[in-house]
Amino acid sequence: MLELVDVRAGYGRTEVIHGVSLEVPRDGVAAVMGHNGAGKTTLLRAAVGLIKANSGRVIFDGEDVTSLRPSGRVARGLAYVPQGQQSFGQLTTAENLQVVADGRKRGKELIAEVLDLFPALTGLLDRRAGLLSGGQRQQLAIARALITEPRMLILDEPTEGIQPSVVAEIERTISDLTRRGDLGVLLVEQHIGFALESAQRYYVLESGRVTSSGSGGAGADSDLDTIASDVRAAMAI
Repeated sequence: MLELVDVRAGYGRTEVIHGVSLEVPRDGVAAVMGHNGAGKTTLLRAAVGLIKANSGRVIFDGEDVTSLRPSGRVARGLAYVPQGQQSFGQLTTAENLQVVADGRKRGKELIAEVLDLFPALTGLLDRRAGLLSGGQRQQLAIARALITEPRMLILDEPTEGIQPSVVAEIERTISDLTRRGDLGVLLVEQHIGFALESAQRYYVLESGRVTSSGSGGAGADSDLDTIASDVRAAMAI
C-alpha cells in the first residue's frame, strides 16, 4: 500500500536519506530499525510529506503522492504518530480525543472504538494529558491518530521510554488492527524484539541507507531468533 522508491531527503543542503526503497503491506507491518542518527525519523517525515524528497517517489495505494502536502496525504489515509508521546498537555484525555473527532460523522463511535483498544484511557478521560505517564500519553497519541480512520499508520519509536506492560499492550493492538485487513503500519523501532514480532517485513537503516532487509517474525515460516540474530549482526550490536 505504501511504497518508497529510491527516496533521497534531508535538511537544506544536508542529505540524510540516500536512495531508500521499501514497501509496507496493505494489512501488515513493515519495521525500520537502526541506531540513533541512522535517518529513521527523517525517512518517516519524507513519507508523510513533512520534508520534501529531493528525488525518488512516495506511492500510496497506487497513487504517486510525492508532490502532495501532508494534509493531502492525511486526507488519503495516512496518519503519523511522531516520537515523544505528543499530546495537548493542558487538555484532558477526553478533550484530546474530541479535538480529532469533531467534524467526523462517526466521531462518538470512533472515540468509543479507540477506548476499546486502549481501555486504560477510559479511567483517565478527565485527567490532563500533561499529567499522564509516558505510556498513557503514547496510547493517547495512537488513539488520536486512529480516530482519523487511517489506512496507513506511521509510528516513530512508540515504545521509547515506556514500561514493558504498555509495550505489550501496544504490540497487541497493532496486531489486532492489522489482522482486520484494512490497515498497514510503518513502524520505526529500536526495540528489536517488539519490531520483529510485529513485522512482516523489516529494514535495517544505517547512515541513511538500507543495509539489510527481510521477512519479519510475523511472516510465514519465520524463525524469530534467527532473524533477530541477523538483525543484531547487521546493526553490529
